[in-house]
Amino acid sequence: MTDISGLEPVAAFCGKCDCGCPQLFVDPGAPVERRVVLTDDFGQRVQMSADQFSSLVDDAKNGKLDGIALS
Repeated sequence: MTDISGLEPVAAFCGKCDCGCPQLFVDPGAPVERRVVLTDDFGQRVQMSADQFSSLVDDAKNGKLDGIALS
């Protein structure tokens, strides 16, 4: 499992179980370009800047990711 100590939780993307659902965190001690952290239930993590995350959120809001959810 991914070590999440020191990370500030923002959101969980399941929350219906205790199985290590994907989560969104902020790592206040990380360099700016790696401050936003996404973890998955396989113990992996992706780190990105707030600008990169903002771009991802904008794409989701504009429907650019809808096809993935339907796959």
